[in-house]
Amino acid sequence: MLAAVLFAFTATAPAASEFFVFDNGVGRGKWTPEQQATTLKSLGYDGISYNYTNNKDLADWLKVCKAHDLKIYGLYVSTSPDNPQHYDPQFKAAIKMLKGSDTIIWMTLQKPTSKGDHDAEAVKIVREIAGLAAEQGLRVAIYPHFGFCVATAADGLRIAKLSNLPNVGATLNLCHEFLTGNGGRLDETIKAVASYCTLVSINGLEVAGKTMDKLILRLDQGDFDQAGYLKKLRDAGYHGPIGLQCYNVKGDVLENLKADIAAWRRIDGQLDKP
Repeated sequence: MLAAVLFAFTATAPAASEFFVFDNGVGRGKWTPEQQATTLKSLGYDGISYNYTNNKDLADWLKVCKAHDLKIYGLYVSTSPDNPQHYDPQFKAAIKMLKGSDTIIWMTLQKPTSKGDHDAEAVKIVREIAGLAAEQGLRVAIYPHFGFCVATAADGLRIAKLSNLPNVGATLNLCHEFLTGNGGRLDETIKAVASYCTLVSINGLEVAGKTMDKLILRLDQGDFDQAGYLKKLRDAGYHGPIGLQCYNVKGDVLENLKADIAAWRRIDGQLDKP
């Protein structure tokens, strides 16, 4: 029953060919929102995801992206399961600002300071944020992050199922699956998680890599079969947008963005081929 509910919710997500980029690849902290939006629009990206900072920044991002007909696909927010203040209290107002945007609340559950099972606390936080999001017609995706309480797509799926809310989905982050040592089990993970996913992120990587500098590369770099991977995701039920992770990728920001969108077009062009 839960699978049907979550699948029905994610089925309304944008087509798989929609492609956005994390703000860590668009001059985070250095480029203005106007520069980010102008550049992404001119290169052909569909939008961006942002790390939440404060509500003034969010208001600027929303205004500029709307003016350039770009979508903010995700707003990344960090939460702490064993901290009395689970997340920035100003984030409640941020959720209200997103009404009508279809921006997805992309939430992490950070590593607890104490040992033990923190699923109950994690579920409590997810349900709280998901409830606030639902009031504004928004969805939540659990973002797995290496070293965190929720580190893998399977972890995120477990918490999503325990949360048992129709606007809560999972995420499959390619780099974090490899960073956690799950790269060799991708086929199994795809079959289990894809139809529950609300968002997916990719990046270039070296399959035999062990460190972040080898597992987060420009999309035209590395030896990972991106098209084959995305075909498997589609066949397993994921038809939503694809985000590009750019954390700590070396090189000029503009040249990287040009190379990434060119690589994406080549990959996207292969997805309907037998």
